[in-house]
Amino acid sequence: MKRKASAVWNGNLANGNGTISTESGALTAAPYSFKTRFESARGTNPEELIAAAHAGCFTMALSLALQQAGFTAETLNTTATVTMENHPQTSWTVTAVHLETQAKVPGVSAQKFAEVSAGAKAGCPISRLLKAEITLDAKLV
Repeated sequence: MKRKASAVWNGNLANGNGTISTESGALTAAPYSFKTRFESARGTNPEELIAAAHAGCFTMALSLALQQAGFTAETLNTTATVTMENHPQTSWTVTAVHLETQAKVPGVSAQKFAEVSAGAKAGCPISRLLKAEITLDAKLV
């Protein structure tokens, strides 16, 4: 299986701008720029897209892991926070991803949920892709 996305950039870094599109059409010419990445301008940025991909991937992995353990989640709600730091030797680097999930899972104990969540974090394809430290807070609600 292969998935594609594309980016187009016009101009220099500080004043230029670009668009990001996905093969599926979920994103079509979504704007991004220096200001959407490093300031608060409207549009997206690569780190936000990584966070979205990781949140989605982990949540699906957790759903499967719970199913395999004999549980069905009523709801799984995950937020991924990507941390990017400016290091003098290497410039901007994604250094961490923090996953925060809240789940409503009938019949599962807190201990079993923590075990299944940790396995889903480790097994999620996006978790395996990233070299950054990935942390998780998983809560039953």
